[in-house]
Amino acid sequence: MKYEILYDSAFPILKVNLQKGERIKAESDAMVSMSNAIDLEGKLEGGLFKGLGRMLSGEKFFFQTLHANRGPGETLLAPSIPGGIVDIDLDGSYGLQVQKDSFLAGSDSISVDTQMQNLTRGLFSGEGFFILKIHGKGTVFLNSYGAIHPINLEAGEEVVIDNSHLVAWPDYMQYNIEKASSGWISSWTSGEALVCRFKGPGTVLVQTRNPRGFGDWIRQFIPTSSNG
Repeated sequence: MKYEILYDSAFPILKVNLQKGERIKAESDAMVSMSNAIDLEGKLEGGLFKGLGRMLSGEKFFFQTLHANRGPGETLLAPSIPGGIVDIDLDGSYGLQVQKDSFLAGSDSISVDTQMQNLTRGLFSGEGFFILKIHGKGTVFLNSYGAIHPINLEAGEEVVIDNSHLVAWPDYMQYNIEKASSGWISSWTSGEALVCRFKGPGTVLVQTRNPRGFGDWIRQFIPTSSNG
């Protein structure tokens, strides 16, 4: 599967060239265009329960599969939010844990499942009780709100990350939810409240913009209706 991420500096789009017989799976509604040789199909991968699990994690119930049935073809795929696209090659030795809304597409050989977090992480991580787990061999394409920045940690090295900026991290990395500051009042008044502390080795992908912060900013411009 040959591909290229176009317009990476702003509003990128993913161009994929499929040879006859090749497939790619993508988030529902990701297809922008496709050659006539490609067939598009909505697919409930993994059955009903896995579909429900993806919905609980904030993803769509169905995937779309693009299959070059009648010869080679090209498809363009785009995320629904403005931000970056990054490609990650998985060799099968580890999986990725991914925040909701960040899976764009991937090789047909990879699996996209949900993983239930423990009570503390589910309540306080900002991502809910379910997150995506992507595993297998192949290429995964993730999208973000804003650009994607990798934070590389050596063995034993630690970093504290705001929950709303998380995109993805390897499933072998250790992390904990904790207060942003030494006390609860200071943590809340700082605007950070709870954060994630990651311990290396490994690479954590973060997004340069905070969707929750943007939502709070834009709400001030929405007029409120009043009765009477």
